Formats: sequence, structure tokens, C-alpha cells
Amino acid sequence: MNLFLHDTLVGKKTRFIPLNPERVTMYLCGPTVYNYAHIGNARPAVVFDLLARIIRVNNKLVFARNITDVDDKINAAAIKKNISIEEITSKFIKAYNEDMSELGVNMPDIEPHATKNINEMISMIEELIQNDYAYISDGHVLFDVSSYKNYGRLSRRDLTEMEAGARIEVASYKKSPFDFVLWKPSSKELPGWDSPWGRGRPGWHLECSAMIKKYLGVTIDIHAGGQDLVFPHHENEIAQSTCANGGEIFARYWLHNGFLSINNEKMSKSLGNISLVRDLLKDYPGEVIRLALLSAHYRQPLEWSDDTLKSAKKMLDRIYGSIRDIKIKKSHKNKIDIPISVMNALFDDMNTPKAFAEIFDLVKALNKEINENKKSEIASQILASGQFMGLLKFDPKMWFSDIKNKSITENEIEELINARELARSQKNFEEADSIRAKLEEKGIILEDTANGVRWSIVN
Repeated sequence: MNLFLHDTLVGKKTRFIPLNPERVTMYLCGPTVYNYAHIGNARPAVVFDLLARIIRVNNKLVFARNITDVDDKINAAAIKKNISIEEITSKFIKAYNEDMSELGVNMPDIEPHATKNINEMISMIEELIQNDYAYISDGHVLFDVSSYKNYGRLSRRDLTEMEAGARIEVASYKKSPFDFVLWKPSSKELPGWDSPWGRGRPGWHLECSAMIKKYLGVTIDIHAGGQDLVFPHHENEIAQSTCANGGEIFARYWLHNGFLSINNEKMSKSLGNISLVRDLLKDYPGEVIRLALLSAHYRQPLEWSDDTLKSAKKMLDRIYGSIRDIKIKKSHKNKIDIPISVMNALFDDMNTPKAFAEIFDLVKALNKEINENKKSEIASQILASGQFMGLLKFDPKMWFSDIKNKSITENEIEELINARELARSQKNFEEADSIRAKLEEKGIILEDTANGVRWSIVN
């Protein structure tokens, strides 16, 4: 089965052909750890966790997701709270991994920390200076953007046009406003390391380039991240890595997920419309948040709201409800029964909306099926498909058991359902509708299927 991915660099969907099927390499830009992860941080983690699962169907994968633990935002947070840099980073590294685990995100094979790879960063800077791609100015080392002729190719920006329309105040130590920092000086109160250019710390763009080279190699198969990183972060990574490595290709495929928005506005701290994953998990299971993040195609914008989460919850309720009363044979539990239609959708540039549509076709078929063996087979396919996508990890009955926040017990629900069924059998539809409405007031939704009535909880 061939995997097709949309490569940002070429601007179209193309077949993914790894350099070495026995060692496919993928790098995802991870968090800058100065606060709890927000839902915008979670989207790339969830999306590219799914891609890692897809790649591993046919290939062996080495997946790295870094930790940026030296950054001006971290410094500012530490100063504001009057605690050490290490206290800030250790707290939020732990919190990030806990929150992503709740969303079904597997740990990467490698989780490199920037602060543990300073020597590699210094070596890369020395290589760039030696080959006239970087210069030293006022304690800083900067990459000379004009020295790399393909600068702007990823983001489709023309440097000459950018210069003509520039409204950027040029720092005194820069030759051009577009030159970016590789190394900058640190004052006594800031973290710093000794270097040939004095005590200082690396620029953010450099960190990823150095860690990729150390852990994955000069040329990697896939570099991934959010759309907001295309420029300048990934553009700068390409420039410095290509120049530091003798012109070798840095990444063969570039993948970017779309923005999250609220009321059609980009989610951002400046607008104050950030939702923290940790807060969302107080109200919704991690699977609901994961499905919500996968509900739109990963490259498309995703409108984030309570309705997005409620819709995802209803989708999961419907899927769990379809398999709740089905006895799946043991032979099915130990077998990958993912239908080819679901895999085709996922191998087509991670078309998760199509994959979910295929799963719901299975749900419809299961609700209509009478033969017990066929019902077991279909339920196995639903379960395998969901679990492959990082969902359906709960026992179906456990999924519906959490009614502690509802003013009704499970026995009372069953009694009302039985009373409604009796009313329907007597063609007392007014009474049946009244019972349904009473349950809905309590947050209990009924679904009439060929296998009987199933109920689910809404938040």
C-alpha cells in the first residue's frame, strides 16, 4: 500500500518513498516548555502521532520530537515567577508528556533536549562561519541569508521582494533585517554556555538543525510541524542545515498541519483565546479531544469550540454504542482487522474525515446485521480501526458508565427505557416521546437500532 503525503516544498500531494525503508526518519518540532500545552500545541502532536502509526505499517520508523528548554520565553517566565529555569522546564516537560498521553499520543523514539546538545550547536555554527555563511557581530553570530540562494523556497517568498517591502527595524549588529541569530550573548542572570564567541546561548532555529543531524542524520525523510513554523523557523532550518552540510538535502518531505481558530480568528495568546489541554481534560475524556483534533483534515483550518467537542463526544458515543453489546471473538481481538477502505483513506495524506466516514459505514452495517458471526466480524473491524487511530481504548460499557454528574442512576435509565419500549409497543407514542424528553433533560440520549435501544451521555 503506497503512502501519499502533501509536501509543502513542492506544493502538492506526492508518493512517499523513504531513503531507507528499514530506517525511516521523522522529526516534529516539539514544545517550548514555559507553560502548559494549549490545544494548538496538541494538534501537531496528535496528527503526527497518527502519521507515525501509519508509517509503521510498512516501515521501521525513528521518530524524534524535541524539547526546547532554552528560550527567551522560558527566561521571562522564570524571572516573573522568581524561580530557576530548571524548575520551569522540568515542570512543564512533565506536564506536556502527561497531557499528550491523555490524548493517546505515544512517546517519540527520541526526545532530545536543546540544553543537552549545545556542543553540537557550537560545531554547526563553526562550520557555517568557516564557509562564509555566518558572521560575528557585537557578540552575536548571525546567518547571512544572502549567502543561500534558495532562501524562501519553502515559504514561496522572494528575498528581493521581501527586502523591497521591508518595514523591519534592522538591529545594529545585523547586515540585513532577514539575517537570523545563531548565537547570542547571555547576561549573568540568564542561562549561558561558554563558546568561541563568549558566554551565550543558541538561537531557536539552530537548535532543531543540530539535534536532527545528531540523532537522525544529515538528510531526514520527513520534517513536520505547524503551519505557523513554515516561515521563518523551517525556512531558516533549511538554510543553515543545507549550508552546514555541504549542500546535502536537509528534509525530503515537509508536512504542516493547519491552524486552529475560534470564531474564525486564529488561536493565539495575544487574542486571549487559548484553551489549555489540561483544562479541557477536566470536562472531556482525552479520546474526545483526540477525535476532535482529527475530525478535520490535518492541513485544513479547524474551528475549535464547545460544539466541536460535543460533536466528537457524540461520534464516540455512537461508535462505542454500536459495539457495546457485541461479543467479539478472541480470534478477532488478536488480529488486525482494519478494513482496506479505512487504510486507503489514511494512506491518502491522512484523510481522517474519510476514515471516520468509513468507520460509520461499518457502524450502520453493524446496526442492521442479524447474523452473530458477521456482527462480531464487523465489530472487530470497528474496534481495530478506532484503536489504530488512537481511539476506542475503553471497554464500551465502561465508556457509558460515568454518570456521576447526572441526577439519575443507570438502573433508573434502564427502567425508563423499558417503560418507553412498553409505551411504543402499545402505540402510546406521546408517552414514549415524553420519556425520551425526560432522559434528554438528564443528559441521556437514546438511539434506536436494529439491536435495540442504546443510550449515551452528553456533557
